[in-house]
Amino acid sequence: MNKTTASENYLIALYPNRGITFTKGNGVYLYDQNGEKYLDLGSNYGVNIFGYNHPSITSALQRQLNDLVNLHCSFNNQVRTQAAENLLKATNGRLSKVFFSNSGAEAIEAALKFARVATGKSHFIAMKNAYHGKTLGALSATGGDRYRNPFLPLLWDFTHITFGDTEELQRSISNNTAAIMIEPVQGEGGIHIAPQEFYSQLQDICVRRNILLIVDEIQSGVGRTGTFLAGEQFGLKPDILCLGKGIAGGIPIGVTLVTKEISSKIPLHIHTSTFGGNPLACAGILAVLKELENGKIFDNVKELGRYLLDQLKSIDNPKIAEVRGLGLMVGMELKENATPVLRALQQERIIAIPAGSNIVRFLPPLIITKNELDKAISVLKRIYS
Repeated sequence: MNKTTASENYLIALYPNRGITFTKGNGVYLYDQNGEKYLDLGSNYGVNIFGYNHPSITSALQRQLNDLVNLHCSFNNQVRTQAAENLLKATNGRLSKVFFSNSGAEAIEAALKFARVATGKSHFIAMKNAYHGKTLGALSATGGDRYRNPFLPLLWDFTHITFGDTEELQRSISNNTAAIMIEPVQGEGGIHIAPQEFYSQLQDICVRRNILLIVDEIQSGVGRTGTFLAGEQFGLKPDILCLGKGIAGGIPIGVTLVTKEISSKIPLHIHTSTFGGNPLACAGILAVLKELENGKIFDNVKELGRYLLDQLKSIDNPKIAEVRGLGLMVGMELKENATPVLRALQQERIIAIPAGSNIVRFLPPLIITKNELDKAISVLKRIYS
């Protein structure tokens, strides 16, 4: 019995099985049990933003493993304090306090609770097609029927509006609206970006109506789109910001950042996490932020993101509906199911990931090179020639 088959005997079948077993990673490559290397253009669903076994990040995590792995937040730790301080600096100083958890969904759960307790209001607005996680609170914010219907009724009062429709947004606001939640670039929903004026109008509405703005940058943040936060490119100024995925160098993490005004209204004990803010994850945060101090990373993301978009758009095939994206967050929407294309790429030792049923999603490590992207582009051009 091979390892792939064996895993099916013990794990709940919650994930599609890609039929391959990886045993190690290095740089932008994953290696299977036979030593075959695969170019990873999914970066573990956006987690491994600096690839695998990155020297400085791995060294930082190894040093912390030798010192202290976990410590409850009722005790102080200098690594945690420094990680929080550096995160606040990276988000340009408007946010002032940090809560650490262990996943993106947990970061969303905390954001909802903080918004509720800070405003005393219980109605929220999110976008159709949004994805904010599958825990019951985050699932209330997630749009679409696929994940929600089996668990109705859900916990939170959410209205979902069309992404980019300001008039629908304004009609959905009530006196009980606590916050509006948005992904600057919708990830799982298909790599969608709203018109620029929508972001400006959204920001203005939140200020005028005294509604909190929750920005989910779990997938789009940490350099993925060419700036530390994608929202920077759209003028978004969140009251609550959610981060996760790649911010801790591959260690499970969720981060919820809030303004001083919100933090002053959050009571003691209202929301805690045993593993949240563990020194190992915080050491990963410091290592990742250190790497991002090199401004060439952002330039690389912008340049190669434009190149990838242009090359994919140049493929003239009626089966391709649209190619869109920002930085190294790119989706190729098909007029057919994406699985055959994902399989064809995998046969060529290239890993991409889906977004919904008909979109091939590319989230390559930020350290990807043009030559490495060309490998995938040439295969796709051959598939659609």
